[in-house]
Amino acid sequence: MNEERLDPATATYVSLATFRRNGEEVRTPVWIAGDNERYYVFSEAKAGKVKRIRANGRARLAACDMRGNVTGQWREASARIVTDTTTIKHAYIALHAKYGWQMKVADFFSKLTGRYQQRAMLEIADLRSVT
Repeated sequence: MNEERLDPATATYVSLATFRRNGEEVRTPVWIAGDNERYYVFSEAKAGKVKRIRANGRARLAACDMRGNVTGQWREASARIVTDTTTIKHAYIALHAKYGWQMKVADFFSKLTGRYQQRAMLEIADLRSVT
């Protein structure tokens, strides 16, 4: 298997693994954007991944396709829920720069259905290779 090296800055989809209280891993394909130190993912605030990150900041990332099929090696990371409005604005700027019209469409429908204000922004940091 030819595994793809994860670069969250350029990967279209990333599998975000979060952990239940019992240690069980749950994987979700997500959009991700940011810089070399901090990356951002948005989600519905009541989603399982947000609850799991609130309870346990451990996360893992790997390159994947749109269906979540992992195509690369996993990297350990830490995650947290962002509450600072300046950081949230920075995160949306990064997501819009990377995903362009797709992000605009996602925002449009989220606003139309009233879900935009119910989003949570997640910050992923401390990426390190799994040995």
